[in-house]
Amino acid sequence: MGKTLELVLGVLNGAVGDYLARTGNGLATPMTFVRDGAPVAPAEVAVATKLVVLVPGLMCTESVWKMPDGSDYGTRLASDLGYAPLYVRYNTGLPVPDNGLALARLLDRLVAASAVPIEEILLLGFSMGGLLLRSACHVATTSGSLWLPAVRRAIYVGTPHLGAPAERVGRVVSRLLGAIDDPYTRLAAELGELRSDGIKDLGDADLRHEDRARRRATISLRDPRHPVPLLPQIAHHLVAGALPRDPPFAALFGDGIVPVSSGTNGHASSSSRRPDATMALPPDHVKVMPGIGHLTLAHHPDVYAHIRTWCEEDPR
Repeated sequence: MGKTLELVLGVLNGAVGDYLARTGNGLATPMTFVRDGAPVAPAEVAVATKLVVLVPGLMCTESVWKMPDGSDYGTRLASDLGYAPLYVRYNTGLPVPDNGLALARLLDRLVAASAVPIEEILLLGFSMGGLLLRSACHVATTSGSLWLPAVRRAIYVGTPHLGAPAERVGRVVSRLLGAIDDPYTRLAAELGELRSDGIKDLGDADLRHEDRARRRATISLRDPRHPVPLLPQIAHHLVAGALPRDPPFAALFGDGIVPVSSGTNGHASSSSRRPDATMALPPDHVKVMPGIGHLTLAHHPDVYAHIRTWCEEDPR
């Protein structure tokens, strides 16, 4: 499959992937590991004791990790620290909880098919990919898993842990238009609602179906309480971008899509002291990158420098 077609399918799945899956359309992307653009079975990739699983974001494929020199975070971790990179491709338009469940099952198959004992699995997620990691970890803790005991560290890059305000605004506008007794405004509302379940889940970073049900019952612009905590047995590291260099504007606009407070799970502001904070993190586990936009976070050498430093530390 050509790179251009892969990118087009990635965007298509992000926009209407839930519809493609419901209708059995062959353009829907199944969750799989990929190598050189082609799907590979878990048995073909589970050939090392140290693995890094890279999960991209909305409308992205594994190409989002590519750096100007052709390397990526996975290949650099392989050459620098001996991690074997595993790239995940999935239908980003599906609900985050569905993709989290699929990822948990894929990782179980990976461990079950491994020809060697897997000593460590490093989780690395970009944007929506970080929410999938959190959802998959939640599934693993509630249903048991083969892979979670091997996870010592999770790294989230540009992940909207507290949701994406732009999607929340879009949700409210769509509902308000739908409430107006005018066929044209209602049509506009219906068109707005065509965005995928995956996009809608980004508004409040919904990790479970019960969270999604609560969202449908409200019209609030605020983040709801997030009941799914970061797992305490894993070392968590967060990277957020901040395009404006002036602190007040940087906090507000973040990387252009994800505010700093959301990208740092509230740890870069006083909101980390709120009663429902998911878990306090050491300050050096949270990095805010000035002058770096959302997509660039997935393939920036300065971001990789932090990733490498964290992976060289004892996760305990």
